[in-house]
Amino acid sequence: MTKASDTQGGPVTLSKEGLPHWLDPVVRVAETVEPRQLSRFLPPENGSGRQSAVLILFGDGERGPELLLMERAGSLRSHAGQPSFPGGALDPQDGDPQGEGPLRAALREAEEETGLDPAGVQLFGVLPRLYIPVSGFVVTPVLGWWREPSPVGVVDPNETARVFTVPVADLTDPANRATAVHPRGHHGPAFLVESALVWGFTAGVIDRLLHFAGWERPWDRRKQVPLDWHA
Repeated sequence: MTKASDTQGGPVTLSKEGLPHWLDPVVRVAETVEPRQLSRFLPPENGSGRQSAVLILFGDGERGPELLLMERAGSLRSHAGQPSFPGGALDPQDGDPQGEGPLRAALREAEEETGLDPAGVQLFGVLPRLYIPVSGFVVTPVLGWWREPSPVGVVDPNETARVFTVPVADLTDPANRATAVHPRGHHGPAFLVESALVWGFTAGVIDRLLHFAGWERPWDRRKQVPLDWHA
């Protein structure tokens, strides 16, 4: 099991033991999904790109399964004001980017950004590495179960504007789904939940998780939400 000391360089383990049964489809996704099933943007073959990780943390809330998200501060240079998973670039102390590094980074960044206690998180899977061309990040999505929930909130207002959870039921509700349209012509999935528009990399990963876990419900892909030039 993951311990609080893990973020300080101790061993980090993946464990599927004791997970709630409703997470079984997510476990299967982590075991079987291919990189191109998640995104057409994959890490450059020459090894370039900044190694990073995000924590996709599932919890059991008042309305059933939920995900932890945060809203990035509007003053940031990259992805300002955008809802996202907790996460960020690997630090040297996180260790091997091809080994435990992304696991440790996901927990460390989540703690720094949301105040999450890593001791209550059970990491159970890793999705294929993906690429964010606009920022040059190579991202490892790390899957976690919030086994022992802890209080969360904004730690540094210069980095984070808001920390919130979203019921999976709201993410699968067709009324909350749309296609985001960027001024440059890019299209992608979007979710209108918790007074936020979730789009971009985060929405893309959620969309594919819902699809391959068998949780997706039919929704109107013609419903569009325009993004402004600052997006």
